[in-house]
Amino acid sequence: MFDKSTWIKLPRSVLLGHGVLDDLGGAVEDLYLSGRPLVVTSPTPNELAGDRVRAQFDDPATAVVDEASFDAVEELIDTAEAVDPGYLVALGGGKPIDTAKMAADHLGVGFVSVPTAASHDGIVSGRSSIPEGDTRHSVAADPPLAVVADTELLADAPWELTTAGCADIISNYTAVKDWRLARRLRNVEYSEYAGALSEMTAELLVQNADSIRPGLEESSWIVAKALVSSGVAMSIAGSSRPASGAEHLFSHQLDRIAPGKALHGHQVGVGSILTEFLHSGEQGQWTAIRDALASIDAPTTAADLGVSDDEVIEALTTAHEIRDRYTIISGGMSEAAAREVASYTGVI
Repeated sequence: MFDKSTWIKLPRSVLLGHGVLDDLGGAVEDLYLSGRPLVVTSPTPNELAGDRVRAQFDDPATAVVDEASFDAVEELIDTAEAVDPGYLVALGGGKPIDTAKMAADHLGVGFVSVPTAASHDGIVSGRSSIPEGDTRHSVAADPPLAVVADTELLADAPWELTTAGCADIISNYTAVKDWRLARRLRNVEYSEYAGALSEMTAELLVQNADSIRPGLEESSWIVAKALVSSGVAMSIAGSSRPASGAEHLFSHQLDRIAPGKALHGHQVGVGSILTEFLHSGEQGQWTAIRDALASIDAPTTAADLGVSDDEVIEALTTAHEIRDRYTIISGGMSEAAAREVASYTGVI
């Protein structure tokens, strides 16, 4: 008897393009949400677009978060319980969106994602990335009810945030390869649909890398579309597998070894160069990944990341200890093998 079932949670509306921030109020009306909105933001996004957002609602409350942490989530929950909002509106980058996502899940209310930087696929996905001490946790939560991504705002964001978002998407290449490997060797459940969508998203970025340039709104359009697709792939899969493999374990370990030296997206981009070489060897796509990253000014070496060669080797040889997720590096690598891979690919 066939008894398989799934529950896919996706945003009901995605508004993407020039000037769509001014359509936020209308998008929320279409969701038939009731109650007072609580705008969750951080200092810079609040200064840039907070007034434009609040002007579209009656009697909105505002909560400003300075960092993404479990303490910040608890503080936001306390603030929300005092305000009693009908829904949350997350305005900004990773800090307010990830914090609002977890708080909304706890409160049992919906939230709307309004990104001001194309730096990560969390703007759409049902997962929050929350740092704690020297590690980072990926926590399941409901995805946003709607996403309103104004490319005019995204194009004005710091260029390094956009390149981090691009690198995060490009790393989907190796994440899907790890997922397929886990299916073959550990019988891990695999979604052909989610895997194909994730790969297509990475290819979109690699093929358009030459046209992604600072300050170009069309570049923000390409990157934002890719981030939306990546987030949807995770929602379809019901896990972060389509966008998180050994390259993410490498990044999480770098966060422990060399905290605060590089952006997450940049670290997973370099991790993808290394893990693609492990998957397919000298003739594999690692050069295409490296060249695409270099084309958009994203890091491709330890020096670019601001970390030492030894820190890269330590992260690569110990990344398998981060979590029980089967990848190409499960079981660990010897230091000699790690140095050979990192040297051959030019990472060190």
